[in-house]
Amino acid sequence: MVCFWIKTYWAYQTKFNLGVTGGVQEAILILNPLPMGLLLFGIALYFRGKKSYWIMMIIDLVASLWLFANMLYYREFSDFLSLGIIKSSGSVSNNLGLSIMEIIQPSDFLVFLDVIVIAALLIFKVLKIDKRKTNFKIAGIVTLLAVVLFAVDFSASEKNRSQLLTRTFDNNYIVKYLGINFYAGYNAYQTYKESSTRANASSNDLKSVLAYLKKNRATSNVSYFGKAKGKNVFIFHLESFQQFLINYKVDGKEVTPNINKFYSDSNTLSFDNFFNQVGQGKTSDAETMLENSLFGLPSGSVMTQYGTSNTFQALPAILDQRGYTTAAFHGDVGSFWNRDNTYKSWGYKYFFDDDYYKQKTDYSVGYGLKDKIFLKQAANYIQQLPQPFYAKLITVTNHYPYELDKQNQSIPKTTTGDKTVDGYVQTAHYLDQAFGEFISYLKKTGLYNNSMIVVYGDHYGISNNHKKAIAQLLGKKSVTSYDLAMFQKVPFMIHMNGLKGGINHTYGGEIDVMPTLEDLLGINSSNMIQLGNDLLSKDRNQTVAFRDGDFVSPTYTKVGSKVYDSSGNLIKTLTSEQKEQVDTMQSHTDKVLSLSDKIITGDLLRFYTPSGFKKVNKSQYSYKYSDGIKNLKEDQKKKTSLIEENGGKSTADLFKTDAPELK
Repeated sequence: MVCFWIKTYWAYQTKFNLGVTGGVQEAILILNPLPMGLLLFGIALYFRGKKSYWIMMIIDLVASLWLFANMLYYREFSDFLSLGIIKSSGSVSNNLGLSIMEIIQPSDFLVFLDVIVIAALLIFKVLKIDKRKTNFKIAGIVTLLAVVLFAVDFSASEKNRSQLLTRTFDNNYIVKYLGINFYAGYNAYQTYKESSTRANASSNDLKSVLAYLKKNRATSNVSYFGKAKGKNVFIFHLESFQQFLINYKVDGKEVTPNINKFYSDSNTLSFDNFFNQVGQGKTSDAETMLENSLFGLPSGSVMTQYGTSNTFQALPAILDQRGYTTAAFHGDVGSFWNRDNTYKSWGYKYFFDDDYYKQKTDYSVGYGLKDKIFLKQAANYIQQLPQPFYAKLITVTNHYPYELDKQNQSIPKTTTGDKTVDGYVQTAHYLDQAFGEFISYLKKTGLYNNSMIVVYGDHYGISNNHKKAIAQLLGKKSVTSYDLAMFQKVPFMIHMNGLKGGINHTYGGEIDVMPTLEDLLGINSSNMIQLGNDLLSKDRNQTVAFRDGDFVSPTYTKVGSKVYDSSGNLIKTLTSEQKEQVDTMQSHTDKVLSLSDKIITGDLLRFYTPSGFKKVNKSQYSYKYSDGIKNLKEDQKKKTSLIEENGGKSTADLFKTDAPELK
């Protein structure tokens, strides 16, 4: 047990990048090999003589092989093995099998040292077999101790990282807090649960989905259909950015002047009743809706639970098959939210994660590179992408807990007295500055005139748990459930030169983004399975479903058992007519959520391939740095990239930033 404990902790510290910070996480990391080790090795204590020793040695060997395999896989993919990956030979063998000898390091074999030494000691009888009768009392005590230690470990982990198992956004967290062997069991359980649901699904399950779509699909707006055809597409992801920040001021100073200007531009379509619809998956839910027009799950994340194994017909894949270069940019590890696997399923050719950017100690904050540094470095890859391209840029600085070093603070905090809330405007202001620098670069290079720029907030930044602070931010004495529902608005903007802009008051949400963009790009999606509707359609249903089953609409808003009218007044007693309208909206909400869950958990899209669409072949994608750079060089031969248009000269000098870290 001691040997197992030491080698596991050694591997955590030297072979993986688990992001351990602070004494509590360090203590948890030291503790976490113990519970599962005692539980597994303790099984042998229920047997007698040689059998007991054989069981312990086999368990140790299997655990060592599991640790060894994960060390190799992690070195290549910055993630841990899962049963889904193991079963999917394409995912596992993608580069790993061919370069296995290059991946292995001599020190990796140290995980087998205890197995070899203890086996030798037994073979040469230095350690003698204990043939005494099994003491079930001692065996039971060891098992009980394992359970108690796991309870302590789990309790401390939950306190440090809440919803650890229900919001499994990164396997690194499971391993860091609960151990690599617990992760194996937990992943096996998840895989079993998913595969059993998937196994029982059939093409017949699609009938109700297709029937719903036939009845509820909105028609395209002919005034906008195809207006952006052939244009580059930028998806600019405003992390944790809420609608109330638009034109919001602190001490008379605009928090987001650059985004405000963009929002009110005559060539920008801005939606002021656009809601985030995320659940526990938060950012990953927003991405899932944005590019698949399917909701997140009631618990957990589609990307982490189904992103590797499911069939998708995502926007990147659709555009890729129409000649677009597709790329995602994120200044954090590729495994976060399982992006490194999910993006392959969605058809992204490129994923520029943290391996592609220069890193220094003060370059990052919380969840990755600071936005200004990230965007400046991302521009180097943007200029190399063959046009037209589809590029998604995910910012991270405006992320909870909204902390920013003093050298980057350029606006005072709010004064609600809530420490979590008051720093929010500072990180939002920083994000706005980074956005302004990026837009300036696009204008200088000409990309601004040749692109459709989509800007959106992924989810709330301030949760409903901060009611007093929210009331102060909104200039109210207190907030109602209706106010909190309206507080879920996030910005959604579409900019393109020549586009008839203005403020659009239609009610919609992230589920509607994909069909909206498809119509603007001139893509007929009438045969696609998408649960949202074009925000520009004149006959769309404006009931916006929340993941918890509540909804908002231009006429009624339902939060729990409470119903509010369009002015936010609580309706204590519904008339028969009102009840009928509310019931219809509730029925729509329940239906669309249940259909989405059915599609995802049953992997129903494997039974349906729309005409003109080819199933994504995940094995053709590799996001490894060397492969990405190689592919970029190959793509340069197409002669349509920005750098080629600039006579082969880099445009990097045109990107100006005031980031103090780069001076």
